[in-house]
Amino acid sequence: MQAFDFVSARSVDEVVAALAAGGERARPLSGGTDLLAQMKEGRRSYATVVDLKRIPALMEVRIGDNGLWLGASVPCHTVNNNADIQKMYPALHDSTGLIGGTQVQGRASLGGNLCNASPAADGIPNLIVHSAVAHIAGPNGERQVAVEDFCTAPGRTVLQNGEVLVALEFPAPVKNFGAAYLRFIPRNEMDIAVVGVGASVVLSSDGQTIESARISLGAVAPTPLYVKAAGDALAGQPVSEETFEKAAQIAWEAAKPISDMRGTIAQRKHLAGVLTKRALRIAIDRARGTKTVDSLGRLNGNG
Repeated sequence: MQAFDFVSARSVDEVVAALAAGGERARPLSGGTDLLAQMKEGRRSYATVVDLKRIPALMEVRIGDNGLWLGASVPCHTVNNNADIQKMYPALHDSTGLIGGTQVQGRASLGGNLCNASPAADGIPNLIVHSAVAHIAGPNGERQVAVEDFCTAPGRTVLQNGEVLVALEFPAPVKNFGAAYLRFIPRNEMDIAVVGVGASVVLSSDGQTIESARISLGAVAPTPLYVKAAGDALAGQPVSEETFEKAAQIAWEAAKPISDMRGTIAQRKHLAGVLTKRALRIAIDRARGTKTVDSLGRLNGNG
């Protein structure tokens, strides 16, 4: 790893100033679980690294009637161990529980996972189906971007020189809301999704009709996909296997994967459909308050 200047910022303004001064050769450090590995392997090179972990605004967690405010550098283990988040946003645990092991989760954050912009990121599909909004600060002030519009290419985002992700904001879950994230990996030794699928639903009061839904796919395109057409096709439809099959077909059509060492195009498209149906079933169970088992084998639910 080459030498670089290390800035331990204590405020968002300090981060913005340091990143603006460094331009393309500066990079913020949140968890560092991706960045440091990339620099060590020579895939990325920066002259300035700006540490974010000592900035209170980026480590803040607020949860209440208006929803969840999650600082961009809040580590995954905080999400995993927060009882209020577990109650209101149980599906976030599907993602944070999969991002590395226990030690990695002490550093890694959902904000960092988003900014790394991997097409196979485990955190991003769940952010999309939760309708999260990214709050960004930069030399020209603050702005907000829907998470589905945040990633622009592999490893690239909407962040401009001097800008930093400050927080992720989640709306308060409405009644009869449920969400889930599932992924497929080829074996335990390769902790990268071949396909990942996030799904969220809002059910009618009797739990028999899907009023609205959101579907997101990972590892099947240059960026995580928000498959709006799949969610739209579910709206107003009965909870049934036939309905799930319609959404799965749209997800299959939306997937534009490549073949690589982790899977083929045909396999990934097939998995996109299969996991869409499975994630929808779990999301509906959670919306109904039914106890279910998540992707890590943990018993959970809203009821």
